[in-house]
Amino acid sequence: MGEAMKRLVPAVCATLALFSCGGAPEGAPDVRKPNFVLIFIDDMGYGDIGAFGSTDNRTPHLDRLAAEGMRLTSFYAHPVCTPSRAALMTGAYPMRNGLQTGYWHPVLMPGDPQGIHADEITVAEALKEQGYATGIIGKWHLGDQPEFLPNAHGFDYYFGLPYSNDMSPFLPLNKRNHPPLPLLRNGEVIREVPEDQSFLTGDYTTEALKFIDAHHEQPFFLYIPHSMVHVPLFAGDDFRGRSSNGILGDAIEELDWSVGEVRKKLEEHGIAENTLVFFTSDNGPARGSAGPLRGRKGSTYEGGMREPAIAWWPGTVPAGSEYADTASTMDILPTFAALAGGAVPAERIDGHDISAILKGATERPSAYAAFYYYRGYELRAVRSGKWKLHADGALYDLEVDIAESNDVAAENVETAARLEGLLEKGREEIGDGPVWPNDPGIRLPATARPIGKIDRAPRLLIPRRDAEGEAAHEPPIRTKTTSPPPKDYVRPDNW
Repeated sequence: MGEAMKRLVPAVCATLALFSCGGAPEGAPDVRKPNFVLIFIDDMGYGDIGAFGSTDNRTPHLDRLAAEGMRLTSFYAHPVCTPSRAALMTGAYPMRNGLQTGYWHPVLMPGDPQGIHADEITVAEALKEQGYATGIIGKWHLGDQPEFLPNAHGFDYYFGLPYSNDMSPFLPLNKRNHPPLPLLRNGEVIREVPEDQSFLTGDYTTEALKFIDAHHEQPFFLYIPHSMVHVPLFAGDDFRGRSSNGILGDAIEELDWSVGEVRKKLEEHGIAENTLVFFTSDNGPARGSAGPLRGRKGSTYEGGMREPAIAWWPGTVPAGSEYADTASTMDILPTFAALAGGAVPAERIDGHDISAILKGATERPSAYAAFYYYRGYELRAVRSGKWKLHADGALYDLEVDIAESNDVAAENVETAARLEGLLEKGREEIGDGPVWPNDPGIRLPATARPIGKIDRAPRLLIPRRDAEGEAAHEPPIRTKTTSPPPKDYVRPDNW
């Protein structure tokens, strides 16, 4: 356990938190801490589910969750996988913990020597401190070396992929670059994932239900970061070819089924009213729909970072409610910790405790005086209230122009100047620079924390077939510096 973990701030046993801080008073009912189920979809767009306007995909279970809970309509992640998951797990901008890019790619790759640092405090670690059972079922993507995997960062149980499902030799462009794709249980490889990945969503769901069965009598945190709908797209036999939107629709409808199965399991054990289910996505769509938003995955326009988000907690989150002001994945850690009766050091957190918002507080302004949009190291935009200013000077009123189609900077000079001041504050306090690490001109403040690094050569989890012995465990693309990328690497168009 890292030193930062030892600095976790214990909960203050105030009257309202007394049951969480050592038991109820004599004669009072025994009130259990709430469970948390966090469902994190890969590459799902703002417009991919019915509750957020989709007419292409049937999502009755998610639509029901939204109708019985809260839609958060200005909820943000980050543009691509690794930084988005780093922000979620640590409650901080990825610039704080070094995970704003991968080692030589926009995200971490198989066999990279970097990952989440041992001293970072994750959602799982904060909740374990409060007596929670913790499990992750699905995609991790914060490093694949043993020090970086989930069991080293607060999770009691792990089943899933260490990175994206496209990091496999079966895609034509990957045959040289990628080793076999491993499926892990608690850090051990249990099988190589074949070309046909249609079993993934179903197996993740089965594992999630088993976890709830095993831990329903104690407080638990279950993190379900699905591999779908990242390409390559697959759906199980019961869903393939059933939607009207091709394989993308099939995969989304299977994910919706999975959400329904989790809900059913919570109700079966009689713990639905003591469980917060939070559903969202890691970035904008690669193949799906951003709905009315401009931009897609990899972009700092709204379509790249604003995600569908639903909070469901029967009897606590008001049914049919909506929160339209700024919130983000960075809020998950401080919110879950507060609801569990704990806290984390404020100086490590950029997110905010939104538990009062989820419970329906009538005075609900966003705690974000400024929310910053980063692409790698590069600060691209800032939002304050309804206004969003891009670094190129374009200003949008998101309240009336969600599509960022009408630049109103010329008509709102004072507002643009105020937000430009916020951009400069972000550059000073969080950082700024070119997208790629180690390029000249990167600005990082003294508060930036180190990325995790191993002091040995990294090893692939499954050996490559084009080499023998120890050489088969060497990553197929390695570089001593993180910038520039290898000469034969072509950056994705959306990066």
